[in-house]
Amino acid sequence: MVTTPPTYHAPVFEPTVDELEALKQLELQPSISVPQALHQHLSGRLLDWGYLEKTAAGGFAITDAGRKLVQRRED
Repeated sequence: MVTTPPTYHAPVFEPTVDELEALKQLELQPSISVPQALHQHLSGRLLDWGYLEKTAAGGFAITDAGRKLVQRRED
């Protein structure tokens, strides 16, 4: 029986510029389809860390955690 090793998570998530851009796009549109996700090179890390979720229709949508990650901060 073949077992899959658990996914490694670094202690801190540092999103790439592309990942942040994908989250910003998802903030503007409610969800995207799998072909759109492939075209935008949607990162599996965003799913692993809970910043994206799969919709019932099989697309992807941003989560509240993803919205917090891309919020502008007034410091």
